[in-house]
Amino acid sequence: MKTLSLLFALLLLSPAIYAQAPDNYPANYAGAPRFKALVFYTHNAEEAHIDFALQGVEFFKRLNYGNGFYLDITTDMAEYPYEKLKEYDIVVMLNGYPTAKTERDAFEKYMENGGGWMGFHVAAYNDKTTNWPWFVNFLGGGVFYCNNWPPQPVKLIVDKTSHPVTKNLPVSFIAPESEWYQWNPSPRNNDDIEVLLSISPDNYPLGIKDVVNFGDWPVVWTNKKYRMIYLNMGHGDDEFTDATQKLLFINAFRWVLSSIPQGDPFTK
Repeated sequence: MKTLSLLFALLLLSPAIYAQAPDNYPANYAGAPRFKALVFYTHNAEEAHIDFALQGVEFFKRLNYGNGFYLDITTDMAEYPYEKLKEYDIVVMLNGYPTAKTERDAFEKYMENGGGWMGFHVAAYNDKTTNWPWFVNFLGGGVFYCNNWPPQPVKLIVDKTSHPVTKNLPVSFIAPESEWYQWNPSPRNNDDIEVLLSISPDNYPLGIKDVVNFGDWPVVWTNKKYRMIYLNMGHGDDEFTDATQKLLFINAFRWVLSSIPQGDPFTK
């Protein structure tokens, strides 16, 4: 009887045992971490972008409750040459991007060889001083054009309702306050870009101090030539207050990882 009781207790405490369950069993318990992720942020940023990054770090730590994946966090991309960077299945950039040439070269090589990227807000900011043509093309060819101010909520619309990132989202929803970037030319004009969400035109005029009156305004998109997704959210400490937006972030994270060369880690 003691042996049976012990076996029953082990089954309750060890979900991984169910990995050999029949095909019709609904859960897929991981016997080991599923993938390896690197999260980058910088303190060399404006306060609102640092606030977002610090909350973003905690967000990804919570996603890793139960040790579902290997998670490393850094504030220095110089520590990750290509040979080290290629060990990661995804690089998440919360509020910045590589600035030194060696760092940029390593990231380019990483992405050109099947790496994964998830970038937020200022992690894609570029203008005439950025001097990184590859990165501009990676993002779809657009550069920063204008923005609303101050940060405010907006109504977002889903452009691709069947995409894995958006299929469980409402066709429109109110996103928490942010500083929203508009790009020129619009990424939508690039055949390699698939726009997933945009700011609805019925938000116009958008802003109080700095007012944007018109224009195509994608805020989430992917370049189909790479395993990447960009999300324009990421300004201030309000970005993780909305369940729908957090679901969007999780969907985007999972989607980039679903096509790693070793196969979808969530089906194993």
